[in-house]
Amino acid sequence: MLKVFRYQNHLRPGAGAHRRRHLMTLPTSELFGRALGGALREGGLRAVLLLLFFLAPLTGCEPPPETPPEAAEEEDLFEVEPEIRPEVSGMHGAVTAGHPLAAAAGYEVLRNGGTAADAAVTMAAILAVVRPHMNGVGGDAFALFYDGETREVQALNGSGKAAEGATPEFFLEQEIEEMPETGPLAVTVPGAVSAWEAALQRHGTISLAQALEPAIHFAREGFVVTTTLAADLSGATRLNEAGRELYAPGGDPLPAGEILRNPALAASLQAISDEGPGAIYGGEVGQALADFLEAEGSPLRLEDFAAHSADWVDPVSLEFQGLSVHTLPPNSQGMVLLQTLGMVEARGIDAESAFAPEHLHALVEAKKLAFADRDRWVADPETDPAPMGRLLDPEYLAERAQQIGSEAAAEVAPGFEDSDEPTASASRAGDAGQAAGDGDTVYLIAVDAEGNAVSWVQSLFHSFGSGLVEPETGIVLQNRGGGFNLQEGHPNRIAPGKRPFHTLMATLVTGSGGEFEMAMGTPGGHGQSQTVAQALIQMVNFGMSPQHAAEAPRYRSYDGLTLRLESRLPETTRAGLAGMGHEVGVSQGWTAPFGNLQIIRRDANGVLRTGVDMRREAAALAY
Repeated sequence: MLKVFRYQNHLRPGAGAHRRRHLMTLPTSELFGRALGGALREGGLRAVLLLLFFLAPLTGCEPPPETPPEAAEEEDLFEVEPEIRPEVSGMHGAVTAGHPLAAAAGYEVLRNGGTAADAAVTMAAILAVVRPHMNGVGGDAFALFYDGETREVQALNGSGKAAEGATPEFFLEQEIEEMPETGPLAVTVPGAVSAWEAALQRHGTISLAQALEPAIHFAREGFVVTTTLAADLSGATRLNEAGRELYAPGGDPLPAGEILRNPALAASLQAISDEGPGAIYGGEVGQALADFLEAEGSPLRLEDFAAHSADWVDPVSLEFQGLSVHTLPPNSQGMVLLQTLGMVEARGIDAESAFAPEHLHALVEAKKLAFADRDRWVADPETDPAPMGRLLDPEYLAERAQQIGSEAAAEVAPGFEDSDEPTASASRAGDAGQAAGDGDTVYLIAVDAEGNAVSWVQSLFHSFGSGLVEPETGIVLQNRGGGFNLQEGHPNRIAPGKRPFHTLMATLVTGSGGEFEMAMGTPGGHGQSQTVAQALIQMVNFGMSPQHAAEAPRYRSYDGLTLRLESRLPETTRAGLAGMGHEVGVSQGWTAPFGNLQIIRRDANGVLRTGVDMRREAAALAY
């Protein structure tokens, strides 16, 4: 049943409190089923989009208040409010995406008989247009694929490499001692387009040209700048001139309600549609990018673009609570999630609540240990393979879990070295190099009627990546080169043709018989594994629905003892964590640093249940 509320603000001075008044109760499945069916019959994609925005205020999808509702006098010490957004569920197919336009297009692909891969690439291309500061043609992509027939999980690495001229000496000769995080020297070959094509070739039924049609339309004809995007565009003022002209004309970022058009990007996408990925990997689009970067001082050349390809690789996996959790191998940080889960399982998950301070403390401390191993070992597996067998060995994780004490640790070390090589902790341990709230990534999921599923993530790294927009192509260039370092002997030291460390990760979960259980993921840089670990345990161990887990209040651990908590976490939780030595800060409202979680879970009866975050612009549709 769908409960409809209206929030009422108490206007007494200094109150800032909100209460909600129950208006009516509606059957959710009937409401959405009839409304979506009618929208599709009458108006197709346009009607579905109108429906999404029309229903939002009627179904409690409006953003919640800045301060939490007043607690009932007899409220449980660890109780938080139930889900606010209505759960979207279906029996045949489902999609989630970081923008309603993308979700609606992916939904239409599935309803027209397309596969999960068809829907995923269509949504990924649209997100490259409508979330321009987070991802795009100039960025990278990774994905996990579940085959409904064979029950196999495959991983796709669509990350780009450093230039052949990007030697450590190239930087040291310019007296650069640390890898730049912005500008032309931070740009690596963009790999997203290669991932789009690879996914369709192996798992799709439509062409890349067909998948790009909606994205080309939105780039050419325009789309409405939402309130969220308008806030995110505040970072556009740091772009080069071509970027400012597009996203902050006249010096002011585009406001909400404005129409954003990028005809140069539409032309680039059209060239990729006509010529295939070769348009960027050796063709005219790639030539424009290479010429621009060379003029800016980058070592990237057209030959670097032409040499790029996406790679199919094996995922890394771990057994957790009778399930198999799959994620991306290095150069992704995915192993952090698996190590975190393995350590907390070794300790035992027996807290009375998902928000009990001792439970969250164990998760935070496990994250610190996992990050220490990550920063020591995760790099390009072709040049510096990490000892994944040892890092994910249950006995090793149980030993690491024993290091979690009752007090928060300010510093931790890798579990083993096997050499005298330096660690990365001095330059890239946690969130020190990433601005809080930086919009950096988009995520999406698609599950089709044949049981296939895709968990997909793509990104520019930091907001607007390198800060460079190539004027002829309209493409924002990523700054993934900032994931390298210049430490001699370190596995993540920059080298020609090498892939950098990536925070990007995606997750798929299968059951004991290999059946699909769920896909989940989020933006958030170093916070991605933290958000996914919290939500997965909330569902598996504490019985939360996907939507409840997507909305539940979270923590985010930063460097050292710094721990940010959302204000909706109970006061008992905050006080308990502070008492364990964590330097607790509280974030009001629903903010981007805590992610934009998306989940699709298949129940035992085959029903697909979704969960989408309200902290950014995620949307879900199912049938």
